Amino acid sequence: MAIKPLEHKLTAILYADVAGYSRLTGEDEEGTHRRLSASLDAITASIKEHNGTVMHFAGDAVLADFATASDAVICAVTLQRELGDRSRDLPEDRKIYFRMGVNLGEVIVDRGEIYGDGVNIAARLESLAEPGGICISDFVRGALGNKLPLDYEFMGEQRVKNIAEPVKAYRAQLKPDAVLPTPGVLPKIRRRRQRLIMVSAAVVVLAIGASVIAWLTQSPSTSEPVLQDSAALPFAAKLSIAVLPFNNMSDDTEQEYFADGMTEDLITDLSKVSGLFVIARTSSFVYKGKVLDVREVARELGVRYVLEGSVRKAGDRVRINAQLIDATTGGHVWAERYDRQLIDIFDLQNEVIEHIVTALAVRLTPQESERVTHRSTNDVTAYDHFLRGMALARTTNYEEARTAYQQAIDIDPAFARAYGALSVAYTFGIQYGWSTDPQSDKQQALALATKAIAIDDNVPQVHFALGLAYFINRDHGQAVNAARRAIELDPGYADAFGLLAWIHCHAGNPQEALRVLEKAKRLNPYPNAGTLGVLGLVHFLAGDLERAIEVYEAARDANPERLCNQIYLAAALSRSGRQDDAEWQATEVLTLNPDFSVERWTRTQPYKDPAERSRLREDLLRAGLPE
Repeated sequence: MAIKPLEHKLTAILYADVAGYSRLTGEDEEGTHRRLSASLDAITASIKEHNGTVMHFAGDAVLADFATASDAVICAVTLQRELGDRSRDLPEDRKIYFRMGVNLGEVIVDRGEIYGDGVNIAARLESLAEPGGICISDFVRGALGNKLPLDYEFMGEQRVKNIAEPVKAYRAQLKPDAVLPTPGVLPKIRRRRQRLIMVSAAVVVLAIGASVIAWLTQSPSTSEPVLQDSAALPFAAKLSIAVLPFNNMSDDTEQEYFADGMTEDLITDLSKVSGLFVIARTSSFVYKGKVLDVREVARELGVRYVLEGSVRKAGDRVRINAQLIDATTGGHVWAERYDRQLIDIFDLQNEVIEHIVTALAVRLTPQESERVTHRSTNDVTAYDHFLRGMALARTTNYEEARTAYQQAIDIDPAFARAYGALSVAYTFGIQYGWSTDPQSDKQQALALATKAIAIDDNVPQVHFALGLAYFINRDHGQAVNAARRAIELDPGYADAFGLLAWIHCHAGNPQEALRVLEKAKRLNPYPNAGTLGVLGLVHFLAGDLERAIEVYEAARDANPERLCNQIYLAAALSRSGRQDDAEWQATEVLTLNPDFSVERWTRTQPYKDPAERSRLREDLLRAGLPE
């Protein structure tokens, strides 16, 4: 008879024990038991509240498991605070202090209990904690990243009883005046945001009838992307994956740009594979810094697989932890830790992609294999400046972004992506009203994008840059060709779809713009302020001013710094006859850019029909913006 294999699972384990229990019972047995019983009741209730399960009680010790490391640590921190409050008025020799250890590891499940090194390490971590303190493993620290408002103190590699390898341990404690997320807070926030504003992206199609799409969004007050309704999206027909923002594990928080850049490049590389459906960066980064349930994330994005991990960059070394999860089961398809010299970062990126593709059993054509592993630079220092520029550009700090891109080019004059990114920075500076010499900057943007193409015309981002440059120079035909080439090289390039829709809007083809946005919607279920700006323009040009105002207000709430959307909102309010609101919105534009000029800005708008540009100018002057 075959022996049935035991069940294994990856879980977060919390182990708690009373410090000095024998002394306490020796001094006051009955009183200690009463206080312990009350504490264990509180611990049980809190574990349940934080989506955990009590697996075992052993006298004064508690063993529990949780679906995520975040839940386990939030529970531990909450409990230490609550237990401390309970005993605050007791004499010091009567207080009960728990030590707590949290580990993330594989366990054996048998008869309702969990066993194995994962549990043993949690128990050893508990013994390393101070009374009233929490000690976590390196695996937990990696999973948490910067999601929680905690301070972490590295305790070094600890040799512990009956564990062969040293255990890397951290003390974890709540930062002063910080507030922990409460259980279930994310769904509540989503529902509240949904009630605040719902934008139904419907447009009346000119001349041939009505075509309606439903792109429901919510408008958070501080983050760039706009959240959609939390109902699950259907799985994409192909293998589907979302790459969540890798956590920055470096001691220097300024290294966040590096972790974000690594994540973005992984998304870009995977989206070049025809056998994969990859969620766009904008929607993946909605979850940055959030306490996550991977299965819930997958359900919301409509994907089967989720890639998550962490990056630690220190000196000339980089460490990456990555794990690929099948959201239908919660199980790990593949996990790996890489510890390399920083100079090997490009080989490391290729290796991660290769492992993911292999794990998902996706076959690459020779052309795809070459595109996926192709790098625009082999110089790590140039790449670092490029990633800094990308981070600055995302905050609309185009002047400093241009400096960073130029530094990358100075180091590697053949860095095509850096030329393309520098071109985009010049173009957006014009489009959003920051340029002091738009005509010169338009020519500079086109020259830089053209040079990027001459260096390497197999990079989708440089074709995006060229399309944007042609567009701002009012060459709509060439702009469309460049945007389509970017999509051909990278079928999952959501920003290129957005650019194509934007071009069609200004060329007088709002119906075609809407069709393109419909394609992009599934790639990017959480549209950002840029995508919403295109959608608002569709409504604006179609004469559906009420819809345009709704969408532009959502875009403004998503990213108040995006000046172009604020300007168009003022125009839409003015055109609809809402004069008071238009004048108020005009003051918002001037707050962002006190030097704003209607004449200068409207001259840069790349409409095919000059009459539309003139009408826009009248709208803005009527709103009270200076000529």
